[in-house]
Amino acid sequence: MTEAAKVPVKPSQKFVSSQALRPFQALRREVDRLFEDFGGEFWRSPFRRSPAVDIGEKDNAYEVTADVPGFEEKSIEVQVVDGSLSIKGERKSEKEEKKKDYYISEREFGSFERSFPLPEGVDTDKIEASLKNGVLTVTLPKTAEAQKPAKKIEVKPTT
Repeated sequence: MTEAAKVPVKPSQKFVSSQALRPFQALRREVDRLFEDFGGEFWRSPFRRSPAVDIGEKDNAYEVTADVPGFEEKSIEVQVVDGSLSIKGERKSEKEEKKKDYYISEREFGSFERSFPLPEGVDTDKIEASLKNGVLTVTLPKTAEAQKPAKKIEVKPTT
């Protein structure tokens, strides 16, 4: 696949307060930290299901990129909910191989959900998401007002 696949971005009518999720996010961070302190990769891998995410800013947009190898665009959901960008994904796959002298059955599954507060000045009606080579890219265009350069105020000495 040479062209990036489009992932729909849905505004949500469901009201979930980001304040309500904060205690659970804090608990998850503490549990993750506990397992990281316990012994690195052995503990971290089975419990850490969130993709690595980079967030950058350009002149006309913010860009969120997430590593989601093995996920298809139909298994990823991007939503704008209560002033936050929510990214969810679920992967299920089964591999079965039968030969004369052996039988292998492997199952791989997992899901993730990440949410980020939207910066001020994002045009939520123009948010786009695409998936290419296992990398999800969500573009958050800035409004015209947010693209204006900062106004420098000269500081004058008082007399």
